[in-house]
Amino acid sequence: MGQKVNPIIFRVTTTKDWDSKWFARKSSFGAWLNEDLKIRDYIKKEFAHAAIARVVIHRASNRIAVDIHTARPGILSSRKGDFEKLQIGLQKMAEGHEIKIDIHEVKNPERNAQLVSESVALQLQRRIAFRRAMKKSIQLAMDSGALGIKIMASGRLGGTELARTEQYKEGKVPLHTIRANIGYGFYEAMTPTGKIGVKVWICNPEVVSKEN
Repeated sequence: MGQKVNPIIFRVTTTKDWDSKWFARKSSFGAWLNEDLKIRDYIKKEFAHAAIARVVIHRASNRIAVDIHTARPGILSSRKGDFEKLQIGLQKMAEGHEIKIDIHEVKNPERNAQLVSESVALQLQRRIAFRRAMKKSIQLAMDSGALGIKIMASGRLGGTELARTEQYKEGKVPLHTIRANIGYGFYEAMTPTGKIGVKVWICNPEVVSKEN
């Protein structure tokens, strides 16, 4: 089972938590869910340079609180123009709701699976050798305190005619152990020869309570 499902969903209510925290009746559930997806897509697309790892959305009555977890909080801080651009963009999508934005810093980006997958994908787009990019990310994660990491890349690696899958692993990544603090990230590299998908699993030290 642990090999077949998303590791985050598999551990929700134990060591992981939902990215959307609200309750809705059947009549408004679809609209709110679609709105959440648009908000996340807008933030990830417009502020890709901010290394955004996670976007958590809370809803209460007429208010939407957006928690952005980023490795570069300075880029989205209120002292620069990007925060104002972010607030204006989200307000247009909120359809009359009040928007509140909180920026949270990711302390260890080398151990965040989503950020690692994006880093490897961006290196592939810059035509860096895929083995070099994957092994370097593995070394950085292990040096920063990760218990284990696995990186898988699929596509026309190295510009070959046939697509293939290659993966590298170091340490332990117990996907079947629910209490294991497994992080999962996925990103697609847009290379001249086509898309290359990058998946990353990182086993961090166990936590007692759910992540915030």
